[in-house]
Amino acid sequence: MRPLKLDDATITAHLAALPAWSLREGKLRREYRFADFGAAFAFMTRSALRAEQLDHHPEWFNVYNRVEIALTTHDAHGVTALDFTLAEAMDGFARAPGSTAG
Repeated sequence: MRPLKLDDATITAHLAALPAWSLREGKLRREYRFADFGAAFAFMTRSALRAEQLDHHPEWFNVYNRVEIALTTHDAHGVTALDFTLAEAMDGFARAPGSTAG
């Protein structure tokens, strides 16, 4: 079943629970900073495994200790519950023991 695009009010309500994330250009966005490249790469690995489980893949950009994320559901042409599920998982991975995300 194809995920449904969320309306603006629902997106705003979900964002209240994820204050580090924002909606820009129709995508959920967040930047993480880690202690070093190894910590950033470990975060990306954990995130990639969860994304694969969800069959929902992020747009991301990594330079050294910085990871920029953009989430959208291309099939739905906007943000869906899948994007929030992945965002919540990523926040959890960034808080995991050994992670130094800021």
